[in-house]
Amino acid sequence: MPTQQMNASEFKSKVFDYDKGEEWEYAGTLPAIVDFYADWCGPCKAIAPALEELSKEYEGRLVIYKIDTDKETELSGLFGIQSIPTLLFIPTSGAPMLQKGALPKNVLQQVIEEKLLPGVTADNKDHQE
Repeated sequence: MPTQQMNASEFKSKVFDYDKGEEWEYAGTLPAIVDFYADWCGPCKAIAPALEELSKEYEGRLVIYKIDTDKETELSGLFGIQSIPTLLFIPTSGAPMLQKGALPKNVLQQVIEEKLLPGVTADNKDHQE
């Protein structure tokens, strides 16, 4: 599944409804990455292909959303986004992790494997029951 464009309304229903609660509670069932980006941002364009590849590689186990910071200023402000790209890594339980900057694909994979999909690595995913 390709990365999915998201607006504030979709964020509230699929990720976290910040109007209803102050305590973080993820609404999704799969771990997620939210890419805060802008169309004019060079580093954002640089990591976009890696995020697309990862969304296909981890299909069914991870969802990757994209939020245009120019269009979704309320969401950007909520997370204190001041530089882009900024990635929000969301495990199915526990607190999300915010990371600024364009990370290389191998680093993104490491975060996915270690923080979002613990216990299922590339080496043993085919041997899981």
